[in-house]
Amino acid sequence: MSAIVELSIFPMDKTGGSLSPYVARILTVIEASGLPHRLNPMGTCVEGDWDQVMAVVSACMKELQKDSERVYLTFKADWKRGDTPRMEAKVASVEEKLGGGR
Repeated sequence: MSAIVELSIFPMDKTGGSLSPYVARILTVIEASGLPHRLNPMGTCVEGDWDQVMAVVSACMKELQKDSERVYLTFKADWKRGDTPRMEAKVASVEEKLGGGR
């Protein structure tokens, strides 16, 4: 695992009070990838090989393009040489410094 990407993606042409049905569709795509992931209030983190993670981002975009005229996507990426899983370890490291977690 060499990349952690946090993405936020949603259609811009849908009205109503909630975009959660679209977020749920994206989560289904991410889960189908089999890559480790973590949903948070502002997006979803996905961890894996760079090409695998970019394929998931692309699949998420294609999922929303099926019935959207406009899609908003932001993502940030952290790449590191090696294959040690880091997503959970990064959170645990901070929680440890806070005195054992929250």
